[in-house]
Amino acid sequence: MAVAVAVAAAVMPSISTQNLHFQANHKKGYSFGLGSQTRRLNSLLSIPRSSLLDNSSAYLLEFAAKSTVDTFIKSGMVVGLGSGLASHMAIQYLGRQLRLGTIKDIVGIPTSVSSASEALDAGIPLDHYQDSSQIDFAFSDADIIEEGTLISVIGRQRLQGEESIIQEKTILKAAEKLAFIVTEKQYKGVLYGSIPVLVKSFNWMETAEEIDDLFLVEAEVWRRPSIGHAGPLGGDFPLITREGHNVLDLIFTSPILNLAEVAKCLDDIDGVVDHGVISKIPCVAVVASEDGLSIVENPPKDAESGY
Repeated sequence: MAVAVAVAAAVMPSISTQNLHFQANHKKGYSFGLGSQTRRLNSLLSIPRSSLLDNSSAYLLEFAAKSTVDTFIKSGMVVGLGSGLASHMAIQYLGRQLRLGTIKDIVGIPTSVSSASEALDAGIPLDHYQDSSQIDFAFSDADIIEEGTLISVIGRQRLQGEESIIQEKTILKAAEKLAFIVTEKQYKGVLYGSIPVLVKSFNWMETAEEIDDLFLVEAEVWRRPSIGHAGPLGGDFPLITREGHNVLDLIFTSPILNLAEVAKCLDDIDGVVDHGVISKIPCVAVVASEDGLSIVENPPKDAESGY
């Protein structure tokens, strides 16, 4: 189902990771060729989400964020507050609506430290998520969404402070209804790029090699650093999440044909704790495009659990 509202837009610049390559030597660890391809992949992994949008596209995304609040959030709701540029815009707008009295008695459940800080600045009352928490509605950014299924990927951006993919997925999956706020390129574009994979730290190399074997032709595996440039080994300061896990970026160098199948394969690997694929939950995509704003709803038939 789609509802279109006419607004002007500019197409978001596309990003492709085609023609990148490295090899994994399973006896000696990772070996790879340095050069322009590695530098290009480094830049792809470190691009902040806000820099991907020109002024017109940012305006469209803000319009989508406001429309999400106006369409789905009602007084008295408990709302999961997502992370990312669009979520930041929605949080700011929700705070303004609370101050104006248009919406009342909202309680926010932040998915990250950054969304908690933004909500406090916006004047949104907050509560901590607990297993028994009832969340009426949640919104968030998505790095990419698979058209038709609305299976999404989150967590491509470098994690800051105490942010947690596990916490964000838990809160989004707990919501009675979920909306992803995206541009058309994130929704209708060819699915390229990375999927973050959380792995146990003590045997991360073995897990990385197993993932690399599984996706040998399609993707590369790099360990995410906490500072500096990315690389197969994650440099001298690999990122350790607050739960104590390493983050591997599974970087597809050819189109991702089936996100659900990728998630299933990752779930079956020993050492994988979680990943950035979200599926099997009822959700909508609020899509900003050059042709207008579309609200696409596709609740899965089997929505009792999610990747």
